[in-house]
Amino acid sequence: MDQEYERRLLRQINHQNLPTERRMTKVTACSPLSVKSGDRFIPTRAGSNWSINFHYANENCRSPAQNHKAKDASSDSSKDAVAYAALLRNELLGAGIETVAEPHVDDRRHEVLAPDSCGLFRVTRLCDLSVDGDSVTSVCWNERGSLVAVGTHKGYVQIWDAAGGRKLTCLEGHSARVGALAWNGEQLSSGSRDRVILQRDVRTPPTAERRLQGHRQEVCGLKWSPDHQHLASGGNDNKLLVWNSSSLIPVQQYSDHLAAVKAIAWSPHQHGLLASGGGTADRCLRFWNTLTGQALQSTDTGSQVCNLAWSKHANELVSTHGYSQNQILVWKYPSLTQVAKLTGHSYRVLYLAVSPDGEAIVTGAGDETLRFWNVFSKTRCTKESKSVLNLFTRIR
Repeated sequence: MDQEYERRLLRQINHQNLPTERRMTKVTACSPLSVKSGDRFIPTRAGSNWSINFHYANENCRSPAQNHKAKDASSDSSKDAVAYAALLRNELLGAGIETVAEPHVDDRRHEVLAPDSCGLFRVTRLCDLSVDGDSVTSVCWNERGSLVAVGTHKGYVQIWDAAGGRKLTCLEGHSARVGALAWNGEQLSSGSRDRVILQRDVRTPPTAERRLQGHRQEVCGLKWSPDHQHLASGGNDNKLLVWNSSSLIPVQQYSDHLAAVKAIAWSPHQHGLLASGGGTADRCLRFWNTLTGQALQSTDTGSQVCNLAWSKHANELVSTHGYSQNQILVWKYPSLTQVAKLTGHSYRVLYLAVSPDGEAIVTGAGDETLRFWNVFSKTRCTKESKSVLNLFTRIR
């Protein structure tokens, strides 16, 4: 009788001591799922326990020709580990990657890495603003990947040397949280809830700044064009504005969206082509010819559009979404046919970054997970679109 009791007790103790790494993360009181926040785009991060998952687009949704091209483009998949390291560094929680172990996988396109595989990375903390009673509301790497700008809830913009792990400067000027950042060479644009966009050169004294005032509500999206000449800004006032590099007033204004414009992306393939996405009351993906000021086309995505990014190698773009489907969609342009629909996040997909090689993306959501997806092919599209919707082939 005593031996049987001891065996049951031992089994109970062993069960209680199972490794917690394989358990689902419990939603705590500070999770965005349980706390109502006035922030439309940025979830509460206090006490968040981010987990990492790796996912790949299902090739069954591609045509045989696309599958063949994708397999041809996967010859240098050994570089994926380096790409994923850069993804973790890119616009996600200010984390710096120290070392990356080289994985030994034959066909990564069909492999789903287990959560235990996150041991490939060693992540170090760059900064902790909680000691000052502040929090991170936006991050953005410069083009060289050596400096990271950090926007804060109190309206500061900090510039950090990621490699050295030291703060270079702290810029003041905003009176409310900084929710959008965009580099343009050595210049940094910041958009705030105070409705102002500040343009500053990090090499000059902090007092030298340009103030761009055009939005009537919070500035929630900023993107510079590939030629560094134009800045697109989106706001909670449902407006999409385009500024040039010298004017203090917008040179173009688009008012077709019916909700906040957070998602903005300039095409790297067609000069002057700008894409934007609207919030829950709009849900539309819209395209603009900023050379002529014309609206090109639009489509209802069915969900709040949170982020947009173009493929570097093909005329495709990826969009991430919030209410109500929380999906990730890959589009072919200009036909706007869906190449892939990726699901897995259980909350709004508020963060998106593309790998330096342009093949993979990483998404972060309010469900406190980071997910890696292999969505773009490295095979560059050489055919020029002949669609009548492509006005860029007709500009003289």
